[in-house]
Amino acid sequence: MRTLLTLTCCFGLALLASAAQQQQNNSPAPKKKGGANAPGQQVTQPTGTGKVHGMQHQNLQGQGIGQQQHFKKGNTFSGQNATNLNSSKSNKFSKQTNMSGNAASTKFNKTVNKNVTINKNFQKQHFNLQTNKVVTKYKTVTFNKNFKIAGAVNWGPKYSVFINYQPQWQPTWWWNWHYGNHIVFIYGGWYYWNANYWYPAWGYAPDSVYYYDGPIYASDPQDDPAQVVANVQSALQQQGYYQGEIDGILGPQTRAALAEYQSAQGIEPTGLVDQPTLETLGMA
Repeated sequence: MRTLLTLTCCFGLALLASAAQQQQNNSPAPKKKGGANAPGQQVTQPTGTGKVHGMQHQNLQGQGIGQQQHFKKGNTFSGQNATNLNSSKSNKFSKQTNMSGNAASTKFNKTVNKNVTINKNFQKQHFNLQTNKVVTKYKTVTFNKNFKIAGAVNWGPKYSVFINYQPQWQPTWWWNWHYGNHIVFIYGGWYYWNANYWYPAWGYAPDSVYYYDGPIYASDPQDDPAQVVANVQSALQQQGYYQGEIDGILGPQTRAALAEYQSAQGIEPTGLVDQPTLETLGMA
C-alpha cells in the first residue's frame, strides 16, 4: 500500500513539472530596460534603395548646402547628392564670374587710357573755308542759360571745361571789353577764345547762328574753330573714321566719327573736340 502511494505521488509530480516547463516555453520573452529588442529578434536595417531613398534624395537636392552637410554624416547620401550640389553651385558661380568679367572689361576699355596711339606725323593745314556765310544743311541750336553738356560730369578732371561749361549772353561791348583780341566770326556766329578753348559768344550779335553749343579745344588762337574742326575731320578721314565733307563744322557726322575714334583709342568717347583727342591726333 505504501509503495502504491509513493508511485502515485511521483507520477503526479512529474506531470506538474512537465506542465510548468511547457508553460515557460510558450511565454513571451522579457523586454530589456529602454524598450530594446531581445537578442533573439532580427532587426532589418534600411539599405538606401527604394521609395525612402528616392524621397530623401529628392529633398536633398532641393534644400541646398545645409542639407548636404547634414546627410554627409551617413553612408547613404554622401556620394551622388554631394556631387550634384557641388556641380550646381559651381555652374551658378561660374556664370556670375563670366558676367562680371565681361562687364569689367567693357567698362575698362571705355574709361582707362591705355595703348593710346599718337599720330606724330600729322601736319596741320589751312583750309579754304567759306566761313563768312551761314550754312543751312545743319540744324542750329538756341540759347539756354541752364544748358549742360550731357554726361560730362562722368568724364573726369581732364574734361572740367566741359563739365563747368554754361552758356552766357552778353552784349557786344562786354565781349569786346573782355575778349576783343580773340573774337572771330565763323559761319554766322561769333566765337571767343579763352584758356585754349573757343566758345560761342552768345549775344554778340542778335542774329548769330550756332550749330554746336560748347567748347572747342585749340592750343593756339591763330587756329579759329573752323580750322580746328577741319583739321580734325581731315585726320579722321585719313584713318577711315570720317567720310563726310571737310567743312569745319562740328556736325552730327563729325561728332559720331570722333566718338568712334575716341573709343578705339581708349579715351573718353565724348564726340567733341577736346584736348586728349587732339593730343592723340598730333594736333595739340
